[in-house]
Amino acid sequence: MGDDSSIGFGRLDDAGSAEDKFRRELVRIRKSASFRVGVHIITAVERPWRLILLPFSLPWLIFSIGLERLGKKAIPEFEQPRFDADKNRKSVIMFPTNGVGFGHFTRLLSIARRIKKLDEDIEVIFFTTMPTLHLLKREGIPAYHLPGRKKFNDMPAKTWNKIVEENIANVFAVHKPSMFIFDGAFPYRGMLNSIQGRDEIKKVWLRRGTFKKGSTKIPVDSINHFDYIITPKDSLELEEHDMEFTSAVVKCDPILYLDEIELRPKEDLRNRLGIPHDAIVCYLQLGAGQINDIESDISICLSELERHENVYVVLGESMLGSRLPSIGGRVRVLTDYPNSMDFNAFDFTIMAAGYNSYHEAIRFSVPTISIPNMNTGMDDQLARVEVAEEAGAMIVLREVSKRRVQAVIERILDESVRDSMIKASEKLHRPNGANQMAKWIIDEI
Repeated sequence: MGDDSSIGFGRLDDAGSAEDKFRRELVRIRKSASFRVGVHIITAVERPWRLILLPFSLPWLIFSIGLERLGKKAIPEFEQPRFDADKNRKSVIMFPTNGVGFGHFTRLLSIARRIKKLDEDIEVIFFTTMPTLHLLKREGIPAYHLPGRKKFNDMPAKTWNKIVEENIANVFAVHKPSMFIFDGAFPYRGMLNSIQGRDEIKKVWLRRGTFKKGSTKIPVDSINHFDYIITPKDSLELEEHDMEFTSAVVKCDPILYLDEIELRPKEDLRNRLGIPHDAIVCYLQLGAGQINDIESDISICLSELERHENVYVVLGESMLGSRLPSIGGRVRVLTDYPNSMDFNAFDFTIMAAGYNSYHEAIRFSVPTISIPNMNTGMDDQLARVEVAEEAGAMIVLREVSKRRVQAVIERILDESVRDSMIKASEKLHRPNGANQMAKWIIDEI
C-alpha cells in the first residue's frame, strides 16, 4: 500500500499532530481563569510592592475575566502555537452550523458547488453539525459530521467544545487546507481553539449582518481569530459595523444556491404531483404554526386558498422539521432541496420573509405574498420585504386574519397583478453572490 504522503495528505500519527495538541492545550491553560489568577498572586508575592496592591488588583482581574466571559471585553493575547506553513494543499474546509433552517448550510454549499465547477483540482471538505449529509453526497462533497451539543443529553459545553476542537484539528492534520470557512451566528470556542495560531490557513467567517456595539455578545477576540469577514448584502443597505476588529470585511451580493438556468421546467413538478397544467399553483411555506390549528397563519391561508376551485397548493416541507400531515384534495406536499428548484411551476407564493426565501423569490421573479415573522430577534424581516413592497414586487401582510388573507389572495389571483409584480422583481435582480465568492476563494488559495 502507498504512503498517504505520496498524494499530499497528512497523517494523524505525525509528530507534528501530537505537538499541535500539546500547544493548543498549553494556550488553553494560559487563558484559563485559575491560571491567570494564580500567576497574578505569585507575581505579587515575588514583587512585594505589588503585594500591597493585591486587595485591589485581584478583584479587578476577576471582574475583567467576568467581562471577557460575557463578551464585553477582549481576552488578552497569548503566545499562539505556530505551524508548518509549507505543506498546504489546494483544500478548503467549510464549517456550517445548523440553526432552525438551512441558511448557514445552503450558503456554503452554494459556494462549494461553484468552486468545484470552476476548479476541479480544489478539494472541498465539509465539517458540519447538519444531519443532511446526503445533500453533500449528491454534489460529490465529502463530509465529517458532529451532532450539535443539544443532541446529547446534558453534555456540558466544555466537553462538546473539546470534541469540536480535536475533530477539526484532526481534519486539518489530514487535509492540510489553505482556507477554513465558518458560517454560523456564534463561533464555538472549540473551533476557535483549533484555528488559533494557524497562519498558514486563511480563516474566513461568512456572516449575515453587521457587528454593532451592544447588539452582539460575540467577543472581539473571537472575531479577530478570522482574517476575513464575508457579509452578503440584503435588500436594504446595512449600517457599517462600529466595533473595532482586525479582520478584513468582504462584501458580496446575496448568495443563492441556484441560478435561473438550473430551475426545472414548469411542467415537471405538475406532472410529478398530478397537478393540471392549466391550474393556478400556489407555493405555501410559512415555517411556523401547525396545520391542525385553525387559528395559525398556515391554516388560515390554506382555508382561503381552498375556496378557489382552480387553485392548487404545494406545501413546502422542511427536511429538518416534523412531517406534515396528509391533507389531500388540491393540496400537495413538496420535500426537496432546494424547493426553489421548482419555482417555475408556481404562479405565486405565500412565504415568510427569511433571507433565503426573500432573495429566491426576487431573483426568480415569483409573485409573492410575504408574511414576515416579527419575532426573529436580530433579523428584521419586515424591513427586508418593505423594499420589495415599495417596488411593487411583493404584497406584505403585516397582520394575519381571514379577511386580510382573503383580500390579498383575491388580488394576486389577478393575472395582470402578477405580471406587474414579475416586472417589478426583475428591477431588483442582483448577481449571485455565490459565483462572486467562489471566484474570490479560488484567487485567495
